[in-house]
Amino acid sequence: MDNNQAIGIFDSGIGGTSIWKEIHNLLPNEKTIYLADSKNAPYGQKSKQEIIALSMKNTDLLLKMNCKLIVVACNTATTNAIRELRTKYDIPFIGIEPAIKPAATNSKTRKIGILATQGTLISELFNKTAQQFENTKIIDQVGHGLVPLIENGKMYSPEMTDLLRSYLTPMIDADIDYLVLGCSHYPYLIPQIRDILPNHIQIVDSGEAVAKQTESLLKEKVGFTTEKKSQPIFYTNSNPKVLKEILENRYIVIEKDF
Repeated sequence: MDNNQAIGIFDSGIGGTSIWKEIHNLLPNEKTIYLADSKNAPYGQKSKQEIIALSMKNTDLLLKMNCKLIVVACNTATTNAIRELRTKYDIPFIGIEPAIKPAATNSKTRKIGILATQGTLISELFNKTAQQFENTKIIDQVGHGLVPLIENGKMYSPEMTDLLRSYLTPMIDADIDYLVLGCSHYPYLIPQIRDILPNHIQIVDSGEAVAKQTESLLKEKVGFTTEKKSQPIFYTNSNPKVLKEILENRYIVIEKDF
């Protein structure tokens, strides 16, 4: 495998760019190719088999683009399909799942909140992880409607504010001291979430950990690029406007049917 090949990243839309940003900040010389499968967002409402099929479709496309490793920048795709992907393909995969461990380990109230998609919360992998922390009460909430609002450029709409308040208020009332964001779209909502939560509640997401894991995998198995910083490429199968905006119009976004 050529060390100078790209890191492939896919998500059920634009949310995984929150993961891409962490990877790009840590590894600025690495070439990256990002797939935003916005046409099929959100994955969280789909069946396990549908999620596996979509994840394989995205993987096949990234392999055609000669990627050297693939980051599944989607909690729902990771928790439902990562095992099948690793079984089928001979390429390293890095997944993303809700950061329950650091929240549960550090919680003083022994109560943490998790905001995630339905597909993540009902997955076997999520529940297996949650069961390891029996001494911590986990208040989980499906973020119905959040991803579609983000995908449609309505991140700062009154509807978004109302939804966030309705999801977070019961967690605040339950005395959580950590909130885990279990969807790669949700870090973009942190400023609004911060306005709703009391100051003592910590917000945890997985972006930095995934970037460090990517660095470790490159070091141990795949190899770092020897080239200088290259321009990342972003593909979307939907209207590229929102993806361009979330990237602050700084990068090339290509509309592609996949």
